[in-house]
Amino acid sequence: MKKILFVLFSAIASVGAVKQGVAQEKAAAQSGPKFRFESGETHDFGVVKRGPVAMHTFNFTNVGSEPIIIMNVTPSCGCTNVEWSKNPVLPGEKGFIQLGLKTEEQHGVFHKEVYIQSNAITPKGEKRYTLYIKGNAKDDVSDDDTKKAGEKTTTKGKKKKK
Repeated sequence: MKKILFVLFSAIASVGAVKQGVAQEKAAAQSGPKFRFESGETHDFGVVKRGPVAMHTFNFTNVGSEPIIIMNVTPSCGCTNVEWSKNPVLPGEKGFIQLGLKTEEQHGVFHKEVYIQSNAITPKGEKRYTLYIKGNAKDDVSDDDTKKAGEKTTTKGKKKKK
């Protein structure tokens, strides 16, 4: 009887140790560099006039435990210029990814992606982090368009509240 209890107790202890090891591995997998974008991962330009470059900056904080190193930022098309923090972004510090969308190359509703190649942890284990921009480029922008959007993009890329 003592042998059976000993074997049973050993088995239960082994299962507990395995569960604890798995939990520690998951915690270790989540530690590391991690993005938190201040305004989310999608920017909606709303209605923009075709012609000027529409600018947007994705500001982020490294909420991880190691520096974020951005190796490259690649837009899904040649219509978007990119600039980003070139130095490592230490834990707790802020960085940026700035986009300049050439609106003269847009016709109507657009959806673009920007891919970040970095050492940061991605939400679903993807190989790269993805940001999104969208909007509607028109030749003529009316007051109704800007009222619907709630804000207007200027030629310098700054936003003005209506």
